Amino acid sequence: MTAFTDYLTDHAEQLDLGTLAITRAHGTHHPEVFEIRKRYETIRDRVALADGAQPQIGEELARIRSLTNGYTIPDDACSTLAATYRMLEEAHRMYESTDERRVQ
Repeated sequence: MTAFTDYLTDHAEQLDLGTLAITRAHGTHHPEVFEIRKRYETIRDRVALADGAQPQIGEELARIRSLTNGYTIPDDACSTLAATYRMLEEAHRMYESTDERRVQ
């Protein structure tokens, strides 16, 4: 397992609930949260299928970063949205760090 997959496994329940909750709470004013949820589900599924190896999900993470404007927390965000964005940002940072080490 990698630090990235460990992180996602450790935070799977929080991310699953968080990405779902933000669609319900913020979907009207922030429609991008629906695609964030969909991209997260793809990431979650690929991590499960990778069986501890580093999954190829850079495109999904890059799209989430774009949708969130660099993980910027909106002014009208609730604590769940803020926590979810922070967890996604940390997962992205860990993925890039792990991916860079594999290339070297």
